[in-house]
Amino acid sequence: MSQAIIGIPCDLKTIGLLPFHAVGDKYIAAAAGGAGGLPLLIPSLGDEALLRATLASLDGVLLPGSPSNVEPHHYGGPASREGTLHDPKRDATTLPLIRMVLDAGIPLLGICRGFQEINVALGGELHQHVQEQPGLNDHREAESEDLAEMYAMSHEVSFVDGGLLSAWTGQRGARVNSLHQQGIKRLAPGLDAEAQAEDGLVEAYRVRDAKAFAFAVQWHPEWRYWENPLSQAIFGAFGEACRARRASRG
Repeated sequence: MSQAIIGIPCDLKTIGLLPFHAVGDKYIAAAAGGAGGLPLLIPSLGDEALLRATLASLDGVLLPGSPSNVEPHHYGGPASREGTLHDPKRDATTLPLIRMVLDAGIPLLGICRGFQEINVALGGELHQHVQEQPGLNDHREAESEDLAEMYAMSHEVSFVDGGLLSAWTGQRGARVNSLHQQGIKRLAPGLDAEAQAEDGLVEAYRVRDAKAFAFAVQWHPEWRYWENPLSQAIFGAFGEACRARRASRG
């Protein structure tokens, strides 16, 4: 098989009366079309032995976004407000998975919840309600049932000089979409900011001294990735790293 295999952890969600392991189609499409990989869905069972066995088959891992939030006890935060959506099985899967992936030198890309998960897994903290923090803007999506309006470009991010985003695009910044309420309160040790919003909120970072590609963004580059040069650059770099991993494994 010539294609790199890209693992994507699932959400555990209730559909009707039963629980289902599920991943949004846009993430699967971006892993296949944007990164050029073969997507492999990873069930969120919270079983570390199964995760280790699965890693032997993977050339990359994409941590997708989700409506659910990381439970705050994982980063020492106060209890969530009533009605907050959580996914304990996903937390029990992705948080140890992140550390395994980095230890193994497998390329890693985090998006939205995945961006927050990496920060938490490595010792960082999150704001649960960014829009309520002094000096920070409201980063939530427009209240609309029109997907084009929800995922429309919302605000500017500035790229760190000499960083990966600058190298991939040749630009100093870009406009991105914004569909999140939680965000970085404290960046984990070992993470370096790659982009910031106009209010200073970290919107992208890389894992310093990672053995392979290890990068995450708070926005949603998977949304119609083929129309956006920045999204194409991110998935292109991730796909290249996954193919290099595949080649090194023979």
